[in-house]
Amino acid sequence: MSTERDKLENDEEVTVTLTLEDDSEIECSVVTIFDAGEHSYIALLPTTGEDAESGTVYLYRYVETEDGEPELENIADDDEYELASEAFDEFLDSSEFDELITEDET
Repeated sequence: MSTERDKLENDEEVTVTLTLEDDSEIECSVVTIFDAGEHSYIALLPTTGEDAESGTVYLYRYVETEDGEPELENIADDDEYELASEAFDEFLDSSEFDELITEDET
């Protein structure tokens, strides 16, 4: 069974549909799934609308059930959100660095 992490590691584009608090739905691309502290997190980038245009990224706690099904949980604690946000920023910095190296090598 292929997990969401496996798909991302194989450079497959993975999308999810989020249902927001107001029951509206938004389609998002999975940017990455990453670990920070004791939990895993997922970064989602909306594919349409104002949030997509502004580059807004949604962060959620990421859990896989025993069946390998992904579940997203809200991050309610400010300290936990800060930890996840900083880890995601480090991922972005690393990704940009990796892209620069790849571009220089070509």
